Amino acid sequence: MRLSVVVTSLLVASCLPAPAQQNGAALYTEHCASCHDANGEQSRIPGRSALRAMTFEHVLGVMTSGSMADMARGRTADERKAIASFVTGNNPSGPLPVARSQSTAECADRTLPVAGLLEGPQWNGWGADINNSRFQPLEMARLTPDQVSKLQLKWAFGFPGATSAIAQPTVIGKVLFVGGADSKLHALDARTGCTLWTFATDAPVRTAIAFGALSGNDRLLYFGDLRANAYAVSATTGALVWKTKVEDHPAARVTGAPTLFSGVVYVPVSSIEEATGSRPSYECCTFRGSVAALDATTGRQIWKAYTISEAPHPTSKNAAGVQLHGPSGASVWSSPTIDVQRGALYVATGNSYSNPAADTSDAIVAFDLKTGQMLWHQQATPKDSFVVACFGATQTNCPEDHGPDHDFGQSPILVSLRDGRRVLVVGQKSGVVHAFDPDAQGKLLWQTRVGKGGPLGGMEWGSAADQDRIYIANSDVRFLRDGTRRLDPTQGGGLFALDLSDGKVTMQVSPVSCEDRDRCSPALSAAVTVIPGVVFAGGVSGYLRAYATDDARLLWEFDTARDYVTVNGVSGHGGAIDGAGPVVVDGMLYVNSGYAQWSGVPGNVLLAFGTADR
Repeated sequence: MRLSVVVTSLLVASCLPAPAQQNGAALYTEHCASCHDANGEQSRIPGRSALRAMTFEHVLGVMTSGSMADMARGRTADERKAIASFVTGNNPSGPLPVARSQSTAECADRTLPVAGLLEGPQWNGWGADINNSRFQPLEMARLTPDQVSKLQLKWAFGFPGATSAIAQPTVIGKVLFVGGADSKLHALDARTGCTLWTFATDAPVRTAIAFGALSGNDRLLYFGDLRANAYAVSATTGALVWKTKVEDHPAARVTGAPTLFSGVVYVPVSSIEEATGSRPSYECCTFRGSVAALDATTGRQIWKAYTISEAPHPTSKNAAGVQLHGPSGASVWSSPTIDVQRGALYVATGNSYSNPAADTSDAIVAFDLKTGQMLWHQQATPKDSFVVACFGATQTNCPEDHGPDHDFGQSPILVSLRDGRRVLVVGQKSGVVHAFDPDAQGKLLWQTRVGKGGPLGGMEWGSAADQDRIYIANSDVRFLRDGTRRLDPTQGGGLFALDLSDGKVTMQVSPVSCEDRDRCSPALSAAVTVIPGVVFAGGVSGYLRAYATDDARLLWEFDTARDYVTVNGVSGHGGAIDGAGPVVVDGMLYVNSGYAQWSGVPGNVLLAFGTADR
């Protein structure tokens, strides 16, 4: 299960049908507290402090028309309002206050023809290339190690009403494209942050954006939302070209960025059934992870391949007499990786949700690019059936002999070594980095442990690799054992570089504790990014740091957990950095700040940095 599951969705998922009343405290205590007030060290369900950081409008919107609307259909409007008011400590607050600034006025006066701005250096999609390397070469980065120390904040963009900045931007030439929890896709001037156009989506967007130039003059953007819709939108005007529902299961969503290759958009599909399926009355579980191959021009489905070949079927009944189903799970949380040489697509999968556990969960799975046929799979952690109920007070739907929740949340990286060998390498929540041979049916080449692992541990969202090494950020988030659900400011974190040929650690940065900060952890859960000579890593602490890849010395740091005057007039503030990683292109660095999870500091900004001459 991924961290994205636990912010706003579990509030609804854990609330059972209740009597008609408007006492928010009573509703919460009776139907929600068993999960949200649990104090397990590894619990990923947001506690009261995380819920309190959200706005009334945000929580109510999620229950009314957001990604959890299907699960909340049994609640009355008054009950939803009562719960939202109680958990946030607020009544409807109206629009966020506007922080007017000179840059806001300047943006209002600008009109730019987008078509003429889409040329130049780029960071396209999640991993910057179809190998998902998260390595930006110098000709695209246009930022050297000597210049990194001179980076300074250029502008901040605020996502209205959000408590997390969740989507990684894509930069094409002079235009930045980014989705958000505000259910919009934004096109911004990459140098100024001024808005060029916006496109309204059906649900929040947390995927990165894939850009492609089709035949003729069509240049389109491809992405997904938290209702399992895939979109194609004009990059120049923001007009919808097509929208395709890639999965009908009510818990399905698109979390990983689509990958565009040779006229086909490959869309990974995940779900939050691991959360919604935790209720004792729920027939857990019937979702299977998948990849949908869509025609890039029309959105027509070419093929769809499930990560679990066997369809879920009735198995046993839980203690409440509710029918259970399996196999299920094996979500694809991350962006697919393309192997042109072998005509293959690689995905990393999550844990199973119910028994029997699938042998393709917690695995690397290879599919044929043209047909979707499964070519091979290599499992890292067997028998890992797990749902959120395994951490709750009511464990009715927790699978017997449940697993450790050690799914893969990041994309596998395909690298060609200097000696001609190729390696498929990926970090896991178990704290182990794995290297597979893509030319030998995924044969295991080496494994190296760098973290303790756990549901919030090990490697979370993304690693990066050049031709010699893979750069690994370790999470290992822990909570204080004092019943408060506060983050442990002394546990977790660490940055590593491993030799791709043998897995040996060649560079290491020790965790940076943050005992002097509130709601802080040294964990590094966000994806990392590499340019020649420099690795960038953002932390749950809110700090963004840059280290030299040769000797691990600190080159630059910036504390993003502060208030900002934004170019779009939204009240802006930063917080924890998680999920999406930094994007470096054309001498600029872009990063999100704010992630209201498991007591992490909320925020709602996209920040842009550059040197004085940028």
